[in-house]
Amino acid sequence: MKATVILMVIFLTTIGVNAQDVSGKWYGIVEVPGASLPIVFNIEETDDGFVSTLDSPDQGAYGIEVKTTTFVEGILTIEIPGLFLKYSGEFENEEIKGTFSQAGFDTPLILTRNEPEKKPLQRPQEPTPPFPYHSEDVIFKNKEAGIKLAGTLTFPYGNKKHPAVVLITGSGAQNRNQEIFGHKPFLVLSDYLTRHGIAVLRFDDRGYGESEGDFSIATSQDFASDVQSAFEYLMTRPEIDSKQIGLIGHSEGGMIAPMVAAKNEKIAFIVLLAGTGMKGSDLLHLQVKLISRASGMQESEIEKSLKINRNVFNIVSKTEDINDLKSKLEIYYKSIPSEQIPGGVITDDIINYQVNMWATPWMRFFLNHNPINPLKLVKCPVLAVNGEKDLQVPPIENLQAIEEALLQSGNKSYKIVKFDGLNHLFQECETGLPSEYSQIEQTFAPVALDEITKWILTQTISIP
Repeated sequence: MKATVILMVIFLTTIGVNAQDVSGKWYGIVEVPGASLPIVFNIEETDDGFVSTLDSPDQGAYGIEVKTTTFVEGILTIEIPGLFLKYSGEFENEEIKGTFSQAGFDTPLILTRNEPEKKPLQRPQEPTPPFPYHSEDVIFKNKEAGIKLAGTLTFPYGNKKHPAVVLITGSGAQNRNQEIFGHKPFLVLSDYLTRHGIAVLRFDDRGYGESEGDFSIATSQDFASDVQSAFEYLMTRPEIDSKQIGLIGHSEGGMIAPMVAAKNEKIAFIVLLAGTGMKGSDLLHLQVKLISRASGMQESEIEKSLKINRNVFNIVSKTEDINDLKSKLEIYYKSIPSEQIPGGVITDDIINYQVNMWATPWMRFFLNHNPINPLKLVKCPVLAVNGEKDLQVPPIENLQAIEEALLQSGNKSYKIVKFDGLNHLFQECETGLPSEYSQIEQTFAPVALDEITKWILTQTISIP
């Protein structure tokens, strides 16, 4: 009789587990150092089992394919090897309680069917029309590349000619506002500069927004050509003082500005916002180490990643043909012993993701490019600024390298500024981690806007 009761309890429990419906949307908030990131798992049951996708709304990422989704005896397991991501949790009382893991970082995560109340993004610095200045959408040509680029030119009211700047975006396809993580830093910067008497031309990257071209095959040299075309366009505008046109570049844009200025003596000045002073491979090596450490990744896992990256950088730097590079990278990744891989697992998905990331013309150029070389040829005034908490372009190493290059060139007209408490986007922050960017209401710290503007006005007033 007792055995029958036990079997009946087991049978009823099994029915309860199998009756649980895990299909649908599941909402959770991943707590990372300095930020809370909402995520959504979209789960669907099919004849062959479960399939799902992942959304990360604050990062603008939707429909990320999940490689494995299982639901067995009340345990949900989701894996995305390409992102080194795994979630495992137990279904109980219409909640799933478990652990979210990514690249050695573990944190508790509870999933529910109730979408958290979404607070509207607060971006108090973002300007709205009507503006107290002219704002004109423009098209200009890059004759060398045979493409048209689209942008916005803002300039103060009045009949006199104005000093001007061209804004240069950072890495990745960016629009004219350099829109990222719900912020529009170039819109805020251009508004501030124009209100203080400085005209601004900002434009969509080639192959993005309203600009022509193919972004996927472009390198920083191609983007430098686009910037030169923007400069030449400003030279034709009657509202602009042709002797007072400068460049402002952020991140990769801060690497591109010296490339252009080194070849164009008519450029009046350049401003490097978190500009690089290190060879690309050295910069990425340092970036991975600092961000991984600040994210709570175990040191042993960090060292595994760094070792793999060093070997990858070596292969990329020595292989010119992209197809040959893809083949060599695939062979290398498949040869790595499991104990030397972060998380101990490498799949075909991970290999494909990594190969396609590294084997591009842009990446080859970036890893091999040493920004010190063009910096040594820059003769115009230079302002180089960075945030003390920047983990993507660490300030100490990069600002020091930039200053040394300018000293070697004999350029005495420069200023180096490190802002306390600011991150890579020049926001006042807690940790400096990229995961924090979208959580911060501020788009561009006033102290940085003020320093940049005052320095430019000082340079342009002194030009005869």
